[in-house]
This record gives sequence, C-alpha cells and structure tokens, in this order.
Amino acid sequence: MRDSRKKTPSPTAEHEARMAERFKRATVGAVRALGGQAQTEVSFLNGPVPSGVSVTGTHVRLPHPSRQMTDAEKTRMRGAADAAALRLRHHDVGLHETARPPAGEAREVYDVLEQARVESLGARHMSGVAANLDARLAQECADLGLDRLPGPDRLPTPLALGLLARARMSGHPVPPAMRELMAGWEKTLPPAAARALDEMATRQENQKDFAQAARRLLMACDLLPQEVMPEEEADDGTAEADTAAPEDEEQGDDTNPEPQDDGPEEDENALPMQMSQGVGTGDDEPEDGEQGGAASGSEEAGGPAEDTGPEEDAAPGYHAFTTAFDEEIAAEDLCDSEELYRLRQTLDQQLVSMQGVVSKLANRLQRKLMAQQTRAWEFDLEEGMLDAGRLSRVVVNPRLSLSYKRERDTEFRDTVVTLLIDNSGSMRGRPISVAAMCGDILARTLERCAVKVEVLGFTTRAWKGGKSRETWVEAGKPANPGRLNDLRHIIYKAADMPWRRARRNLGLMLREGLLKENIDGEALLWAQRRLATRAEARRILMVISDGAPVDDSTLSVNPGSYLENHLREVIAHIETRTSTELLAIGIGHDVTRYYRRAVTITDPEELGGTMMKKLSELFGEEAGPRARRARR
Repeated sequence: MRDSRKKTPSPTAEHEARMAERFKRATVGAVRALGGQAQTEVSFLNGPVPSGVSVTGTHVRLPHPSRQMTDAEKTRMRGAADAAALRLRHHDVGLHETARPPAGEAREVYDVLEQARVESLGARHMSGVAANLDARLAQECADLGLDRLPGPDRLPTPLALGLLARARMSGHPVPPAMRELMAGWEKTLPPAAARALDEMATRQENQKDFAQAARRLLMACDLLPQEVMPEEEADDGTAEADTAAPEDEEQGDDTNPEPQDDGPEEDENALPMQMSQGVGTGDDEPEDGEQGGAASGSEEAGGPAEDTGPEEDAAPGYHAFTTAFDEEIAAEDLCDSEELYRLRQTLDQQLVSMQGVVSKLANRLQRKLMAQQTRAWEFDLEEGMLDAGRLSRVVVNPRLSLSYKRERDTEFRDTVVTLLIDNSGSMRGRPISVAAMCGDILARTLERCAVKVEVLGFTTRAWKGGKSRETWVEAGKPANPGRLNDLRHIIYKAADMPWRRARRNLGLMLREGLLKENIDGEALLWAQRRLATRAEARRILMVISDGAPVDDSTLSVNPGSYLENHLREVIAHIETRTSTELLAIGIGHDVTRYYRRAVTITDPEELGGTMMKKLSELFGEEAGPRARRARR
C-alpha cells in the first residue's frame, strides 16, 4: 500500500522560519524609520554584501539571515542595518563626489572616513544604535583576525584611519582587542595628520567642511599630493594664487612619493585593504587630455590588421621592470582539491538565490541560438555519414557506390567566447560571487549550444609589488621602472575543457586572499592572445570589471595615469587592429569611457541579465568585417 502520510516540517524548523521572517520585517522597519525615508527598498541577499553596493539611492541591501541565527549574526545584521540607515539620512552623494579622490588607496580611506562620519553623527543621541555599531565593529575586527596581527605595521591604512577617525568623532574607544595595536599605529602619524583628525571631529556636522578636512588628512599621510584647498584660494583673493597653481601641480607631478622600505613588505596573505564600511558611488573622471591622447595615438598606428601582429605595437612605451615572477596558472593548481570542493559548495548555495532569473535568461539565449541552427546537408559525397535514403539504389544496382552526406557547419557554432573577470580586491564580496555564478551559468548555456567558452581571471600575486618590487629595490631603484608587480593570470576554464570538469574551478574566486590588485591592460592582451590562437572564425571577448587599473607599487614610481593610458592603448589596438569583438561590463564604474562597446551597471545582481542580453545582441547581429574575411 502507498504511504499516504505527508512529510511536514518539524515544529522547530517552522518556529525558526517564523522568527527569521519577523527579524527581517523588524529590520526593514528600523531602516526606514532611522533613515527617514518610508519608501526605502530593502533586499536581503545570500552571502556577504560588499560595502560598495550596500546602499544605492534609496535601495538598501543587507545579508540574508539564516534560520538559526546566532547572536553574532544578529549583531552584525543590526549594525549593518543601522549603518545603512544613517547613510541614507546624513549622506549627500553629490557633495561626496565633489572632493572624492581618484581610484586607489586614497579613495578607500576617503569613503571609510565618510561612513565613520555618518555613523558617529547619527548615533550621537541614540545609545541603542551606538551599541549596535560598536558591537558590529568589534565583531568584524574579530572575524578579520586583527587582534592576532604581529604588529601595528600590518594594519591596512584604510582600516586604521577609519578606526582612529571613528574614535575621535564619536568619543567611543576602539574595540578592546585593537587598542594596543592602534596606539602603536597612531604614534607613526605626523602632527599634521593629528590636527586633521581633530578638525574632522569638529566639522563632522557639515559634510562639505568635513570632506576638505578629510583631504587634508590624506595629504598629511602622503596618500594625496599637496594641493591648495578652496578656502585658502578664497582667502588670498589675488591673481598670484592662480598663477602659482600650475607650478604646484608641476612640482606634484615631478615628485611622486616613493614607498617606504623600512617596514616589512606585504605578502600574498596580507589582509584585505578594506572593511565592510562606507559606500562607494559615482565614477572616475579622466584627467584632461588623457583620453584624447591615448585614442589618437592608437588610431595613428594604422588600419585593421590580423590578430597575429606583434603585441608590442599595442602599447609602445609601456614595459615591465621584470616578468620573472609573473604566472599563468590553472585554477586547480592554486589550492588543494578538498578546499576547491568546499568553495564550489559555497558557490552552489549562493546560486540558489539567482538561479531562477538568470536561468530564464540563459534559456532564452539558448532558444535564440538554436533557432539559428538551420540544418543543411551536402549529398553524394565520397566520405562522411552514410546516406540511408539512397541505399535503395545500391540494392537495385549493386554496381553503384555507396553515397555519403555531411551536415554543413552552423555559423554561430564557429564562435568562441572568453569571459575575463577582474579578480581585484575591490570585487570582494557580492560582485565576485555574482561574477562566478554568471560565468558558471554562461559556460553551461553556451556549451549546450556547442559554442566554446573560456573563463579567465586576472590579479596580482601580492599586495604592493611582491618580488618584482624587491628586485627593483635591490637594483638601486632605477628611474621609470614600469610595471612593478607580479602578475597572476588564472585559467578557470579553458575553451576546450568541458564544463563538468571546470565547474569546481569557478569556486576558487570565493577564496579569501586571492583578490589583490588589477593591471587590466596586460590581462586584456593575454586574453586576446589566447583567442588569436583559436581556429574559430568569430572571437568574442567579454570583460567584467569594477574599476580602473590600480597597482600601488607601479603608480607610486610612475606617472599617475601610467596603467590607465596603457589600458586605453590596448583597447584601441584590439578594437581597431584585430578581429576580436570586445565588450565590457562595468560594475559601479563607468567603462564606457574606455571601451567602444560597453555597459555600466550599478547593482551586481544585474550582471547575469546584462551578460545574457549583450551576448544575445552579439549573436543576433552579423560578425564584423574582419571576422567575415577570416571565414572566407
């Protein structure tokens, strides 16, 4: 007999589910009330939520609570909700952008200082909120293992300055486990930095004045070149100030600060350069003359050429101090199989949250591709597949030879797609998780359509230069060293590797400590070089990034636009002199100023849909003229 009894969830599971749902509703109400905006949309995402996307406009993203919430998880969620709500109430995006430094460590510090301001300002008269924020900060410090650091010199600068500013503005001391380290770190600050911290504490109620004080702190810590502040120019009121400004700028360009060599170098296992505080919004603006100069230089290089041309023509003048420590490595060689399996399980758990939406889009792309599959056959051939429809002729007349047929190649199948993913530290958290999930779904979808897919990643082997910089220091620090870091180019899935063999590799992107700095130009050349060796006539390169190229070691001893100019030259080379079709997707960063065919998204959750849409558009249009010539 069939057992008609239905399985019902246990009373404990139902109770936990109800409690988690009640906690979510209470959190949403608290965010709207504290933020002062009743229309605020609050969403809960699986996995960690990076600081750069926790607040966008009136949209707040918080980590999804588990059913069995621990006290530590509740503390973290309450603190994250209060921090987001206070940013809604006390932060002006436009004012923040007017004084925001360009991408790099200075921008990280600036964003962290602003978040410390809104939290200090908002929690001043609310002891419960202040307790939530303090508890969350202590929990994050413990999670990062900061209390186990060997000395204050190992503290990341954005984290240390953020803790100091928070303590100075709020009057609340740093977490007990951090006090000894922070006391040692604070002693290394110059007097001008201490004065800037005091000024920030007195000006925290005025965001514009606070931003100017924050920039003074960045200049005192040598994170920004010295500059004339706006109020100083207004006090002078003379033409002399106007004429002196270009001279100051020239001096700033000629005297790039060199990194200190007294302290120990950062290694591969260095801590991440940021905590989940602050929110980054807005895009970098190119300096005057950079974009036009790079574009014109690439166009003068000549007309369209084949992919097999010399790479050196792509970026004349750019060079690396040494390539001895660069590596191109398969993902499975970066960690043992047990850890790779565990990371893949984590990725599978996160896939559940977006499987439905992205899978629909993937199926839509698959249907579009299969609709283009017009079956056509060539008959009466000497070799191929036996033509069963013509066997009757052989039966009637045995003297006739057997007839063979062959299916013509479908045009869209003669395509290879490379997905190049930025593995820099700023992608940590939700962006890299979503990129890994979308790469996984894209590989599966196109493999079902017989389209080859390659998934690559790029980062560096160490923070702040690694062995390349050590070699440069040993050589006496020669001038104009060029690129000064150890590249790490990762092959998650080769084009000819089946998805079932590569699926575990994609979980490696979630590994702590993998994401470091990004040198986009050389990564693009590497991916394009791999594409150029493929036999397929149509080659598509899709780049996913969340910012401009940044490498502190290289930029500290070269012009500030060294890596960005190189990226522009490489893009111009690929777009005008090769048959590769280049497409870029920027996460919270305007990539349209670099790439001819690009799109920018503000929410990582939009990545899957954008990828599928853009690929569908590419497959729906004809290949470029160079690709058609290659077919002929």
